[in-house]
Amino acid sequence: MPSPLLPPGTPRLGLGLAALGRPGYINLGHGEDVGSGKDVEALRARAWAVLDSAWTAGLRYFDAARSYGQAEEFLGGWLRARGHYPVVGSKWGYTYTAGWRADAEQHEVKDHSLATLERQWPETLAALGRHPDVYLIHSATLETGVLGDEQVLARLAKLAASGVRVGLSTSGSRQAETLRRALNVRVDGVNPFSVVQATWNLLEPSVGGALAEARAAGWSVVVKEAVANGRLTLRGLTGRGDVHPHLADLAGGLGTTPDAVALAAALAQPWADVVLSGATTVEQLRSNVGALGLSVDLGALGDLAQSPERYWGERAALPWT
Repeated sequence: MPSPLLPPGTPRLGLGLAALGRPGYINLGHGEDVGSGKDVEALRARAWAVLDSAWTAGLRYFDAARSYGQAEEFLGGWLRARGHYPVVGSKWGYTYTAGWRADAEQHEVKDHSLATLERQWPETLAALGRHPDVYLIHSATLETGVLGDEQVLARLAKLAASGVRVGLSTSGSRQAETLRRALNVRVDGVNPFSVVQATWNLLEPSVGGALAEARAAGWSVVVKEAVANGRLTLRGLTGRGDVHPHLADLAGGLGTTPDAVALAAALAQPWADVVLSGATTVEQLRSNVGALGLSVDLGALGDLAQSPERYWGERAALPWT
């Protein structure tokens, strides 16, 4: 069994800050959710309000990244102000480049080099005011070569030896292949990785088998994008309220919301240790929390899955707002 990420009895729902740390993101309706309050102080206040709501609901896992604008700074400031000490995860490998603009031509730059790791680790420590409990390669892929970079792996092994849980997050249609490659990484005969954060949802469940293998190997598994950047919410598959009819019917029958059903489906997976909410508002967070304790008959949903190529193609086309 993997080492637990959370204390016994803690809700397995966590909060990811991808949509809370910057004025632009690809979640459907993000611009509408944020409204005109896109300056740093307004977004800090929004982030803290959602964090407060999450803490009150019992959530104790919070996820950020260097590329999420000021998400680490917002989280670190909130932790110091409130005196809380939850489980914190962060990621390295992308640099935020949007200049606090939602309409920037480029929002982040990916670089999995040792130089980026050495620069971003102390930046994360300074922003959070503490070391993260979990530290992940941000969207590791086979193409970047990071899983074969001996210098990077050796540095991550040192972090792991110091007590930080290191691992990787995955994205793209080759998630399963990337994860299986990571399962075979060795530094001096030992795999330094022990955590994976992957995209799994009702539209894109293709990595499920590999995630089961990771958990069987003693890793912890964190699920991200369980509501598919808003496509498995009341906003529907295209943002026009076109909720998948099977999802709408099941949610209606249970007296809950589509997002709660989608998150409950992820929580029902036997290999899932933590499932992240990506809420931008307190109302969304409260709706997401409805997944806790919700028993979902996955058979009643039918098969919502798309091909990985279609799913990731549609995701790549989502606008930053």
